[in-house]
Amino acid sequence: MITAAADGSSLSNPGPAGWAWYIDDNNWAAGGWPRGTNNMGELMAVLNLLQQTAVVPDEPLHILCDSQYVINSVSKWMPGWKRKGWRKADGKPVMNVELLQEIDRQLVGRTVTFEWVKGHAGHQMNEAADSRAQAAARAYRDGTQVPAGPGFRGSGQADAISLDVAPTPTEPVEIDLFSFDDPEPGTDVDDVIALEESLLLDSVRSDKQRVENLLHPEYTEIGASGKLWSRARMLATIEPLTNRTTLEVIGTDRLADDVVLLRWRSRSRGAIAVRSSIWVRTPKGWQLRFHQGTPADL
Repeated sequence: MITAAADGSSLSNPGPAGWAWYIDDNNWAAGGWPRGTNNMGELMAVLNLLQQTAVVPDEPLHILCDSQYVINSVSKWMPGWKRKGWRKADGKPVMNVELLQEIDRQLVGRTVTFEWVKGHAGHQMNEAADSRAQAAARAYRDGTQVPAGPGFRGSGQADAISLDVAPTPTEPVEIDLFSFDDPEPGTDVDDVIALEESLLLDSVRSDKQRVENLLHPEYTEIGASGKLWSRARMLATIEPLTNRTTLEVIGTDRLADDVVLLRWRSRSRGAIAVRSSIWVRTPKGWQLRFHQGTPADL
């Protein structure tokens, strides 16, 4: 099995952008564009890796990525997008479609698996890919030679880009590093909503261990009454609700690859509040980092 890390970098998203994949010091490649987005770089790294390792099509390929955008796009959402003519659930065109379509073609007949790794956390292969992607982005910014790398053994593709696709950022451009424009069915946004709802259940609120697992170590809350709550204070006082409370989703926003803002309305007998919850993905799963409630008129 070939194990490789793939990463992308954009200096101002969009801006000078780079991509890179890394297996070892003798097998890596990098490239980029004068203007591109972070997600373009992430996808291009995977695409070029697929292209160069196509010389050994029967060898399984395991790709390490720190981008849930890439992993979800390729392994979860792409079949649905294809069925809809490369459009999302709301009918809007899929962003970076040229890269995704080429990745789809390169996957045919291959055994490819993905694994998420936390970025900038000291993972040796991820750091090696990240540093090379950043170097490529800086080279495009400064007008210097791009450190393209040796490529994959036997591929004959040491040059930075080996594809017919020449992607360019199109409007609307990505507004952050990890643009999930709408949550496809079954995505982790649904998981966040389900976890938020679970905190309204008596069976969860009466189980301190379950609540501990759901609250981030640095959790804070500004209650609807204006009271400030720490994690320790919440764990010490949380108990079943006196009135049944329901959750009505107002909207969701993905603030980063591993950060989701859930805006919702709580309703209980005689009380309505508008609430905002920030959930972050950690090694323990999704955890609630911050919550704020604001009383609303009945």
